[in-house]
Amino acid sequence: MSEWVDEARRKRLALRALLAGSELVVMPGGFSPVYARMAQEVGFTCFFLAGSQMSGFLLGVPDAGILGLRDIVDHARHAAACTTIPLLLDADTGFGNAVNVHYSVQEIVRSGVAALNIEDQEAPKKSPTGGGRRCIPLDEAAGKVRAAVAARDAIDPSFVICARCDSIGVEPDLEQTVAYYSEQAIVLPPNATRAVTRETIRNLWKDLLATPGLVITWEPTNVKLSTSGEMAWVSGTYELTMNDPNGKPANDRGKYLEVWEKQPDGNWKCAADMWNSDLAASVPATAEKK
Repeated sequence: MSEWVDEARRKRLALRALLAGSELVVMPGGFSPVYARMAQEVGFTCFFLAGSQMSGFLLGVPDAGILGLRDIVDHARHAAACTTIPLLLDADTGFGNAVNVHYSVQEIVRSGVAALNIEDQEAPKKSPTGGGRRCIPLDEAAGKVRAAVAARDAIDPSFVICARCDSIGVEPDLEQTVAYYSEQAIVLPPNATRAVTRETIRNLWKDLLATPGLVITWEPTNVKLSTSGEMAWVSGTYELTMNDPNGKPANDRGKYLEVWEKQPDGNWKCAADMWNSDLAASVPATAEKK
């Protein structure tokens, strides 16, 4: 038993070392223990056991909350037993409320994987590749993450908990958006007044989220972590559609840069958020990102 515990902890510490490094970690994903072993053999340092893949290949059903705790725990145990690299397991919503999450996390920790991700969708969840998702309130989501961490700490604090936000592509929530910024954050939209207080940031996003026909997607292309591990930079591209004054769709695209800081409690907050359009005379500046 002690050998199993030592091996599981070794994988978890290895994953933490990867995440604390200065380079972007590439994590392939799939459903099969064979795929996980193949990833290991060709040189990948970690692997993701994806919920959508497990739903389709294990049960032959859509990724719609049908997969259960026992399904993923048993499968994760098989995958962990035949690999030496750390595995991240998709735990969907944690299979219920904070009480369910506490039990689910302890079962998953005992399976031998190195980490899990838990999302803030309502249960039963829906695949993030489609529409119709609904997210739980921020306070409830934070409570479930706290329950996950408490369950983890009771068994092995080296296990990694990844909190996933699925609010991208769902009905936007103003307070949840503003909550990602630090108290000293600054937002720099192009050709517009910068927002340097919580209230001005809230007003900026309030106006943006009320824009008719707003649809925004963005793709991170570069992520860098400081050598101290206290700051990170994320840059990428965005595309948006919104209605013009005549009610017709208007398109825009551009680039963005975000600076993130680790907070005293270990969480990360956005300290600087800036973006700029690639198109001349495009849509209003305050509606160009997120």
